Amino acid sequence: MAPPTRHTPPTPAPPRRPLLGRLSLPERNYVAEALRTETVGGVLLLVAAVAALVWANTFGGSYKEVSGFHFGPGALGLDLSVAHWAADGLLAVFFFVAGVELKRELVAGELRDPKAAALPVVAALCGMAVPALVYFLTTVIGGGSTDGWAVPTATDIAFALAVLAVIGTSLPSALRAFLLTLAVVDDLFAILIIAVFFTSDLNFLALGGAFLGLVVFHLLLRFDVRGWYVYVPLALVIWGLMYNSGVHATIAGVAMGLMLRCSRREGERHSPGEHIEHLVRPLSAGIAVPLFALFSAGVSVNGEALAGVFTRPETLGVVLGLVVGKTVGIFGGTYLTARFTKAELNKDLAWADVFAVASLAGIGFTVSLLIGELAFEGDADTVNEIKAAVLLGSLIAATLACVLLKVRVRRYRALVEAEELDEDESGVPDVYEQDDPEYHLRMAAIHERKAAEHRRLAEERAGAASDKPNSPA
Repeated sequence: MAPPTRHTPPTPAPPRRPLLGRLSLPERNYVAEALRTETVGGVLLLVAAVAALVWANTFGGSYKEVSGFHFGPGALGLDLSVAHWAADGLLAVFFFVAGVELKRELVAGELRDPKAAALPVVAALCGMAVPALVYFLTTVIGGGSTDGWAVPTATDIAFALAVLAVIGTSLPSALRAFLLTLAVVDDLFAILIIAVFFTSDLNFLALGGAFLGLVVFHLLLRFDVRGWYVYVPLALVIWGLMYNSGVHATIAGVAMGLMLRCSRREGERHSPGEHIEHLVRPLSAGIAVPLFALFSAGVSVNGEALAGVFTRPETLGVVLGLVVGKTVGIFGGTYLTARFTKAELNKDLAWADVFAVASLAGIGFTVSLLIGELAFEGDADTVNEIKAAVLLGSLIAATLACVLLKVRVRRYRALVEAEELDEDESGVPDVYEQDDPEYHLRMAAIHERKAAEHRRLAEERAGAASDKPNSPA
């Protein structure tokens, strides 16, 4: 007789990796702190942009006079206008913070794991390639200049967060982290675009000096030399040499940011990079970027100028790139990543949420204005029209995002409340303590106290009811 056939149970398929899943507690705290500063800076940025528009359209002569006023050491090649100092000088601080953010993401954040990094990297790449393609096709069909292809490729995280603050919508931590990481990767590629495509004739002597300064900067960091009085003067020298080299001066800020150590050693609460970023981020978000906006966003706005945005191929390409290209690119990149990596979208979210965040990323302000100035340098009229297109495209993208986010605002509030809930008052949200036995013991003690209190109240009510005289029949 043949022995009975044994059927081995099928091996269960490995669980699908969640897409936009919950962050670890340290990462969640870091993202919350970073976005809090960026939100305040975004509101200041919004105020500065409105102030620039009002100033330029009511007292246009004084606006041009102030923004065009030159000062600085001419012997060092730094006799620049106020607007130029804002674009090349103050934005170096912004890009320094971007460099530190990128370094931290690579060593301790979402980008350290190649599988987790695939989503924001692919989404950011698609969110830059599609707007560039939309601009290119629009200008080719319309017979315009393709020089501004990079203008609609950048996302302004601060402006996007300001919009969220104004409409009173708080995104769940997974979507906030996705937006922040997306913007960091976006900034990286924007930096590469500026370095590769907008570098003028090189002065190799100045470039060699800047490189030597960066080597010294790196050695000082490696040997743990401390003191702002050492690094700030050196950073200014590096920036000045980089400016005179023909490479855009903001690249110096990025390079120095990338050199900071962002991994924590034993006994450190914060790495040097995190500490310096914490100190410099308010300066970037609260002063540098708003001042850049004040002297870059001042364009003449009237009915004829706004109508012209939709008739000239260059400006129409910018608007369509920001509103359509960004949304389709980021959403499409995210969907394709999920499809090909077999990742499963977080069950608390829907694809409509990803689409809404993608439309929010269509707000391209700071870097878009900078690239617009570089792409059409020397053509003041076209630069102003491109700036108007950036402002209008960002406004349309913000309006679309507001409508889409408001539809789901109740769901977001419920998710945020669940993420923040701390019933045991341990200082750690309950969702991060589900695997901790001590948490469940604390909750058991809390419920036992509540049960004892309810029993006492029940006995008191029962006693009070028995003491009442019988009511007449």
